[in-house]
Amino acid sequence: MLFVFFFTIYSMTVMGNLLIIVIIRLDSRLHNPMYYFLTNLSLLEIFYTTTIIPNTLRNFLTEDRSISFVGCFTQMFFFVALGGSECVLLSAMAYDRYIAICQPLLYSKYMNSLCCVQLSLLSYFIGSMNSLVHTVFAAQLPYCRERQVDHFFCDIPAVLKLSCRDTYLNEGVSLMIGGFVVIGSLMLMLVSYMCILRAVLHIQSMAAKPKALSTCGSHLLVVTLYFGAIISTYMHPGINSSTQQNRVLSIMYGVVTPLINPVIYSFRNDELRRGVGVHMLWQTLCIKNLAKMSSSTPIV
Repeated sequence: MLFVFFFTIYSMTVMGNLLIIVIIRLDSRLHNPMYYFLTNLSLLEIFYTTTIIPNTLRNFLTEDRSISFVGCFTQMFFFVALGGSECVLLSAMAYDRYIAICQPLLYSKYMNSLCCVQLSLLSYFIGSMNSLVHTVFAAQLPYCRERQVDHFFCDIPAVLKLSCRDTYLNEGVSLMIGGFVVIGSLMLMLVSYMCILRAVLHIQSMAAKPKALSTCGSHLLVVTLYFGAIISTYMHPGINSSTQQNRVLSIMYGVVTPLINPVIYSFRNDELRRGVGVHMLWQTLCIKNLAKMSSSTPIV
């Protein structure tokens, strides 16, 4: 039952995010910075879940649930790197909304193609460096206790509990470096949205205010879900928190959030919904035309 549940979620996550990527690539009206960042976010979500769910599915079907030392820390590195990259990318998306609403006349100047690529590469770089520090520090610890990770993947708090040395230094690094990435990204987003709110309040037209805020609604909802679970898992002092709680939170930000992100952006974004509708209509017409052609073609 767990295999079917996780396999269904994983399949829907991959297909949903791939659908967003394909629609954005095919619809020229969506070729702007906001949807460029959304494409990168969908790619991150696909790789993010792929680092943990396929191995979890294997564990549901086999008795041998072991993972090598190298495999465990490789999984940890990519999971933390992609998670950190998503934090920075979400702050870049908030900055994009700030420029679009607060300085619309300078939007094309500031949010050009080069700037979008640089912000995306910066998010990947910061996420990778953050993960490299965590992984190297954790890999240098001696693991002389029972080597059974009390988790469904190699997460930092679960692995550190297996060490027979004091992990105070690792906890300090986690709070300092990880806090810089997570809390720093969150603070940048808060500043961006404070400026957006102030700009919206100064808009004279009552009809224009909801329209301006509607472009931020999907992003705010994703940020709330993702950062809430991340901070609850990694930003608390010590590693002796409830294992069951960490599992639930990990499922929230590592499995559920990548699944519902395409749904949130699809249902709360008129342009994306129109893009999906146009391409579905186009495919329907193509199928009908092919059916007519095949039925009217004589057999010689």
